[in-house]
Amino acid sequence: MLNLFFTTFNKYVGKDDKNQAFTPDHIVHFMCRVVGVNRNSIVLDPCCGSGAFLVRAMTEALDDCSTKEEKEEVKSNHIFGIEKYKDVFGLASTNMLIHGDGRSNVRQGDCFLLGDWIEEKKINTVLMNPPYNATLRDCNPEYQGKWSGKKEDPSKGFHFVHYIASKVKTGKLAVLLPLQCAIGSTKEIAEFKRKMLSEHTLDAVFTLPPDMFHPGASSNACCMVFNLGVRHEKAPVKETFFGYYKEDGFVKRKNLGRIERTKPGSEEGVWADIESEWLELYNNRRSVAGKSVTRAVTADDEWLCEAYMETDYSTLTQADFEKTIRDFLAYQISSGVVQ
Repeated sequence: MLNLFFTTFNKYVGKDDKNQAFTPDHIVHFMCRVVGVNRNSIVLDPCCGSGAFLVRAMTEALDDCSTKEEKEEVKSNHIFGIEKYKDVFGLASTNMLIHGDGRSNVRQGDCFLLGDWIEEKKINTVLMNPPYNATLRDCNPEYQGKWSGKKEDPSKGFHFVHYIASKVKTGKLAVLLPLQCAIGSTKEIAEFKRKMLSEHTLDAVFTLPPDMFHPGASSNACCMVFNLGVRHEKAPVKETFFGYYKEDGFVKRKNLGRIERTKPGSEEGVWADIESEWLELYNNRRSVAGKSVTRAVTADDEWLCEAYMETDYSTLTQADFEKTIRDFLAYQISSGVVQ
């Protein structure tokens, strides 16, 4: 009940800040399952915000413990977070406190200035949702001079990922990034795509619901999963898994945000079944028309399922056609193409 209250409250805190996009709890849970968080995972969220990834990772790890000693070890030495801003750091501290952990392993500070601290912790699992429109003062000092004259991070958060990967070195990293990062639409993003694959393996990319952050933000995001420490070209599995996971069973409701649909004639939600399907497709690397595909890619390719998957036309309806037209017109109006 406390977690439900806190998650709901967070949706409306700081929503005017376009750099704050709090990750929905069910997506957090899915990402923890994807990277396989367990009692041996040493987890870092370097841009931890309200602490959603940390709380869920701690819960998953504790569920895998069989003794009190293992649980104390998880709480004391396996969950780490960094948050730069005091007000948001307070949210993370409160969230961890509610869940019985306190804030001993959550640091207030700049992740780019805490590289030695990160390396000391022997992290093997990273869960993160970096700011997509960070001002240059919040970016890695290494790039601030190169990007002078720009108001916001031209890598759309990708350089946060590369820096953290360089400090963690091995393990799994799952990150939410805007679709631009998967497409590589600018030279800065393309640069970090090349850098990541020269040092790490792109294991999977999931295209997620376009209104996932509603009502806090409007960014369209995907989840990228990297196997750290193994160069992409040297990976034993040559093909990356791509999931078209835009339907999560949640719908927008006025004054309520996004809420989970229920099964017909039941009060049971649909998310559990959807998550199980998503994980089954990923774990078995199955290709299903309209949902998933595997493909060998390079840094120059698009990292989105839409570019490679087959379309299952048998499922299309008149409503799908009408929705696509409405979405296209809305995009044109928002982009100023149509007045």
